[in-house]
Amino acid sequence: MSSAPPELDTHAPIFVVLNVGSGSEDATGTRAVIESVLTQAGREHEIKVVDEPARLSGIARAVVDQASARGGIVVAAGGDGTINAVAQAVLGSGCPFGVLPQGTFNYFSRTHGIPAETEEATRLLLTACVQPVQVGLVNDRVFLVNASLGLYPTLLEDREAYKQQYGRSRLVALWAGVVTLLRGHRRLRLHLEQDGEGVPDRVLRTSTLFIGNNRLQLEQIGINEAPLLEQGRLAAIALRPVGRVEMLWLLLRGAFGQLGDADKVLTFPFERITVQPALRGRAGRRIKVATDGEIAWLATPLEFRVAPQSLWLLKPEPR
Repeated sequence: MSSAPPELDTHAPIFVVLNVGSGSEDATGTRAVIESVLTQAGREHEIKVVDEPARLSGIARAVVDQASARGGIVVAAGGDGTINAVAQAVLGSGCPFGVLPQGTFNYFSRTHGIPAETEEATRLLLTACVQPVQVGLVNDRVFLVNASLGLYPTLLEDREAYKQQYGRSRLVALWAGVVTLLRGHRRLRLHLEQDGEGVPDRVLRTSTLFIGNNRLQLEQIGINEAPLLEQGRLAAIALRPVGRVEMLWLLLRGAFGQLGDADKVLTFPFERITVQPALRGRAGRRIKVATDGEIAWLATPLEFRVAPQSLWLLKPEPR
């Protein structure tokens, strides 16, 4: 990964991509708080509001081009999905990257000590230092928290539907997960090739393959490989074939931080793996993949790896 951080100009203009669809806060109020803090500090800034999800990636790329031309800072204001989309545009540009969390779980911002309150997080942009952050890739798609296929993307889709109906909260998200697990699930048969680590290829039968790139999330559910994320590796989690009752039991173990010790859970660290449906003639088949909560259809084989570049994040000074 790249090691030389960009020089941080304390007068550099700040370009904010604000997704008004993320989180439960009032978008007008959020924008007012950001503008107030930056104006009082005398900091040049511009806020690009995204009111249609389909426009997010295009706006993010345009903002990065603008920031690159002016030596500016790019900031994502939204949930993990918004942060992911803006990070995709920022990666490799050399622009410092800031985050104003507005989502439900905010795993990325919490991991890096970024305050949940918009005013505090905006003030941090004025005093933070630039530090490298590891980025995961599935094919060429960025993930900062996790990537997955199988049951987990289905769970995310169901969760979003419940949030639309009952509101955004962690309780609603948990209930949606329970309902999805009780409904049953299809098992995948996957061929895994772990590159350059002397590990033999394997065929895996599982309901879901989950790739973690966030230490906080993995620690919360009890995955022993969590500390290895700071050593340039990712963590794979796969559930062996289980019934519905056992699946609910695993959900409870995860809630109590004991998932990694369960007999039906396979975990291993890696730098790069290639995943292909274990059926002849299925190369190029598209499969549903979730990255940081956003769903996409990607062509197989899937290659999960650590990106060669770091994301240069504005975050508090390390203790």
